[in-house]
Amino acid sequence: MLARVFIIFHDFQHHTILRGSRVADVLFTLFGIYMITPPNIWKRSHDHHHNNNAKLFSASIGSYPIMTRQKFLEASKMERFGYLAVRHPINMFFAYFTTFMYGMCIQSFLSSPRRHWDSLAVLLLHYGIAIFLFVKFGWLTWLLSFSLPFFLAHMLGAYLFYAQHNFPGATYRKNVDWNYTNAALESSSFMDLNPLMQWVTANIGFHHIHHLNSKIPFYRLPEAMAAIPELQQAKVTTLMPGDIAACLRLKVWDADANKMIGFDEMEEDRRMARA
Repeated sequence: MLARVFIIFHDFQHHTILRGSRVADVLFTLFGIYMITPPNIWKRSHDHHHNNNAKLFSASIGSYPIMTRQKFLEASKMERFGYLAVRHPINMFFAYFTTFMYGMCIQSFLSSPRRHWDSLAVLLLHYGIAIFLFVKFGWLTWLLSFSLPFFLAHMLGAYLFYAQHNFPGATYRKNVDWNYTNAALESSSFMDLNPLMQWVTANIGFHHIHHLNSKIPFYRLPEAMAAIPELQQAKVTTLMPGDIAACLRLKVWDADANKMIGFDEMEEDRRMARA
């Protein structure tokens, strides 16, 4: 439920649904605080993501970073470690702590305390609720009603966001060659989900359509795909183990091969070069 409502909150932040509703603004602001995603920070970073999706040389604000093969090989050990750490499955698994607590709140506050004071306030409120539940109702209530739902929702959200832009067949372009439409259709996936997961994720799997036009509300994305044949030629991934492994295996953009590659392919290239 947290995952579904978060995606509906995401639609509201795009001004896609309930435009001009003060009630919705209050409710979704409170929900954003509850989910440790300060609404103003989330909107700025997510808007940047939409406007720079799949650009090779753009700040990775609101996105997973992407390096070219050449840049990765030229990077220092610390730069490689930082790049791979952000894209690592462990980071997605613990996204509740890494991406949301640290990245969304602590990092933004440390970068500009005056501008992002609300990040610290959101985090303190979140911890306050957690401590209250733990002390007042015990560890099991805290775990099942608060900690575990957040952990699972943020883990799912982190992986979905990764896989919808880092999948076999995804393309990245230099800034001068980039355009919004191609980035939406070639660099955003259609995640083919069963009906339950499609409901849980509020149709965010129709991601190529969402990136093409973020003003289409979540409940009409399937209708748009069914009605427009060109949208049915999407690049597809799923939540099946094989597809998850294929997405997580990708590490850098190989400009020569015009595709994302993993360490296995990089090592094979090195062996061929030595031969």
